[in-house]
Amino acid sequence: MNNYRGCQGLNKNPSESMHEHYEIKIDSPDEPNRARIIAFSVWGILRGMESFGHLIYYKADQTNSNVGVYLVNSTQVMDFPRFTHRGVMLDSSRHFLSKSVIIANLDLMEMNKMNVFHWHLTDDQSFPYESKSFPQLSKKGSYNPNTHVYHQQDIKEILEAARIRGIRVVPEFDTPGHTRSWENGHPGLLTKCFDGVLGPVNPILNSTYAFMKKFFHEVMTVFPDELLHLGGDEVNTNCWKNNTEIVAFMKENNITDAKLLEAYYLAKIFNIVESYKPSKKSYAVWQEAYQNGQGQLSKNAIVHVWKGEDWQNVTQKATGDGMKVLLSAPWYLNYISYGIDWHNYYKIDPQNFGGNDKQRRLVFGGEACMWGEFVNSINLIPRLWPRASAVAERLWSSADVTDVNKAAPRLQEHECRMLKRGYRVEPSNGPGYCDIDWN
Repeated sequence: MNNYRGCQGLNKNPSESMHEHYEIKIDSPDEPNRARIIAFSVWGILRGMESFGHLIYYKADQTNSNVGVYLVNSTQVMDFPRFTHRGVMLDSSRHFLSKSVIIANLDLMEMNKMNVFHWHLTDDQSFPYESKSFPQLSKKGSYNPNTHVYHQQDIKEILEAARIRGIRVVPEFDTPGHTRSWENGHPGLLTKCFDGVLGPVNPILNSTYAFMKKFFHEVMTVFPDELLHLGGDEVNTNCWKNNTEIVAFMKENNITDAKLLEAYYLAKIFNIVESYKPSKKSYAVWQEAYQNGQGQLSKNAIVHVWKGEDWQNVTQKATGDGMKVLLSAPWYLNYISYGIDWHNYYKIDPQNFGGNDKQRRLVFGGEACMWGEFVNSINLIPRLWPRASAVAERLWSSADVTDVNKAAPRLQEHECRMLKRGYRVEPSNGPGYCDIDWN
């Protein structure tokens, strides 16, 4: 029932340039009594198979409700995504997320045609990634080195689970801030601030960059995707301003603002990433790295916009400067409220920020984010889905598909579909009914 042609179908790993276009033909005039999925790659076949499943419906026998047939109508569908980057970000540092839950979420991402798993692996609270080069990082920085660590074999299994679902895995190791847990396994990495408090990574030491080069080159061997997220948000520059050695370094190097010291640090990290051979890596940073850099951030960096109150202005300015942009600001799904909230996510158009055509093309996708302060393996799936389905449709569908009232029954049907496939997703539209036997 399928057909794919061209060398794209032979690519082992999904990528930003993968073809996800597909065509479904069911009993079409030129091919009666036949069903086919046609695509230029295996990734298109995957997306087409999901859509084919949506076309199948059950019809019960009128005289015996226990008997029925599955049917599919004659139809022809040609479909492709609007944005190449359609992601979900999970935070496994604030609460450790089990491997089985991460893989279950990959299943749900595939069902919703999302193609990037942005994995925020480490933060102040814990360091659950097992480094081959620096094993003490997880042994001393994780919540529990025996139970709350992603070992190399776990990561391989997650990467493979994502790959066969047509999903890229983009790891994030956030520096220079959000790194308190790194110090436990690698003492001397962080800056000593006033009163002995530890702040961000110390940006003036040669030892810092020797460590970072070895660490990030390892990361890039473990994670095959071309994109690496380098963080760069919420850096406590007050700590740097209160360290006498750093103040002297800034004066000596004519760095007039502590915020520009982050740009200095990131420039060196970018050089480390760009020096990785044999493959070339790209990198993303949170929006503060762009804003604090005051024009000094590399044009090769992708700006990840996350602050909700001003996302349109930041996107307009960044794209005006020629920067590529990912959007997450309106899609922080860890925030919850009583009632229907998916309308707010669905109404967002990532390219509606007032820029010209060239600027709009620089916004190549977005991500729904699920931060982990109050989310663990128990409540991740129901909190995220089907609310993330609204984001998924926004990132896949045409810009003129915007009617919330028309989307509501589609979302309700998809909610039932995910429940029937065994995933405990929440109600999307309030009171409703899914034909499921809960016994």
